[in-house]
Amino acid sequence: MKIDLGCSATITLYDTTLRDGAQREGLSLSVQDKLQIAKLLDRLGIPFIEGGWPGANPKDVQFFWQMREEPLTQAELVAFCSTRKPGRSAAEDPMLQAILAAGTRYVTVFGKSWDLHVTEGLGTTLAENLAMIRDTIAYLGSQQRRVIYDAEHWFDAYRHNPDYALQTLVVAAEAGAEWLVLCDTNGGSLPHEIAQMTAAVLAESHHLRHLPLGIHTHNDSGTAVANALAAVQAGARMVQGTINGYGERCGNADLCSVIPNLQLKLGYRCLPEEKLKYLTEISRSISEVVNLAPDDHAPFVGLSAFAHKGGIHVSAVQKNPLTYEHIAPEQVGNCRRIVVSEQAGLSNILHKMAGFGIRLDKSDPQARLILERLKTLELQGYQFEAAEASFELLVRGLLGQRSHPFEVLSFNVTTTTRSDWNSKDWDPSREGADVQSLAAVKIAVQGQTRVTAAEGNGPVAALDGALRKALLEFYPQLEAIHLSDYKVRILDGQAGTSAKTRVLVEFSDGHRRWTTVGVSTNIIEASCRALVEGFEYSLLPPSSPLPAAAEHRSSPLAAKTASP
Repeated sequence: MKIDLGCSATITLYDTTLRDGAQREGLSLSVQDKLQIAKLLDRLGIPFIEGGWPGANPKDVQFFWQMREEPLTQAELVAFCSTRKPGRSAAEDPMLQAILAAGTRYVTVFGKSWDLHVTEGLGTTLAENLAMIRDTIAYLGSQQRRVIYDAEHWFDAYRHNPDYALQTLVVAAEAGAEWLVLCDTNGGSLPHEIAQMTAAVLAESHHLRHLPLGIHTHNDSGTAVANALAAVQAGARMVQGTINGYGERCGNADLCSVIPNLQLKLGYRCLPEEKLKYLTEISRSISEVVNLAPDDHAPFVGLSAFAHKGGIHVSAVQKNPLTYEHIAPEQVGNCRRIVVSEQAGLSNILHKMAGFGIRLDKSDPQARLILERLKTLELQGYQFEAAEASFELLVRGLLGQRSHPFEVLSFNVTTTTRSDWNSKDWDPSREGADVQSLAAVKIAVQGQTRVTAAEGNGPVAALDGALRKALLEFYPQLEAIHLSDYKVRILDGQAGTSAKTRVLVEFSDGHRRWTTVGVSTNIIEASCRALVEGFEYSLLPPSSPLPAAAEHRSSPLAAKTASP
């Protein structure tokens, strides 16, 4: 059975980044982080935001209390919990008292659908599990709470014992749940199975009081987004997921892919049209808050989602974007990027240069010289497709328009160790604590010279600290800049320790990201070059395009051997 909701149907979005997403390995959210993310989701227009499990830990208790002081503007904040414990009433379960104390209008309750989990996980009977579902939902309803019921492991349950799986839903509906959400908790289902089983539940709608269905999918089979879409096409009207697909194991359905697929491809209403353009910004802002590098290759919102590298591709896109773009990137707040690399053609170079204010014609000899310089440097190990900030500085320098707001005259880095660093008593748990680096830099800035030093747990951290200390006096805006990623690549491994090294450093000011590159046989020198260019790039006026290149025919382009 397949229900066609049609293009006019509204799909309710339910975000669980703050609870399910926070279970991702390596992700830890403070109370302030959670408050910030909740406000971002509220701004995006998400109707339901699951905040966590009040009472499960002090952090979630504090979060819900603070949210009462700073309520959301349009979204419903939802508390999450399980059914009551076996053998006691819901009114006597202290866990549910903590849920009520959170003060939310909506509560999401998850219960067991799979008989295997009931008998082996909970260690109780199938009848008692049904009583737990009924008692918990009815009790919360008696306390003026509106309940969303998450049927945990529902698709696995339906495969093994369909009658019991359906019975758990009937009990939840009779007890007063407003939504029934089918969960693919193990993430093992495929789209055709999700569609078939969702349709089977809808065929039982007369037993389920015609309650709307929701879908909650995990990505263990790499199909979480496809499964969510399949459920919607089969009749589900709520989609639960997380921003950027964060979640335990392989993650949850990524709302950054679910939303545009539903709204732009399938014609459902998910977000107000004017909100969809914030999707990329929200995705990247939440990446900053959780301190995880954004996935540059994520669909729709990734930095590379609308990037074009091959010269033929670029030429075609400039004539008609439909040739290589499935949607207009602006619809989701992203933008087209033309990547510059050794594979670049003149179309790539000219488009990229136009982005920071330089207009050249293909017939202009400067354009050809810039392309040749790019390819020469990439042959030496530079990688400008991953370091567009360095490319802009390179072009500005070649056209005589690089301002050089400061100059590093010299630097020195030393590393010291404790006397027992390599002794038999060395403790692996203290790794890094017994080694300290000290960097000293001498810079010239605004006609003055400064010599500063800083310590760090590594040479790059020490260099970063010393440079900042010298520059902040003149450029206090650098206080907001931080290093968000650092990558090292050995370019010719057979050369051993004398191999040439490429260093990529990513910077962020909380709103934008940029990457610079340094190449040298000395990893410290390569790192210093990338650091210096990163700080220099941050000082460029963001809205001050360069004069037309035709005005700079005498620029030093002839010096083909210069490095960036």
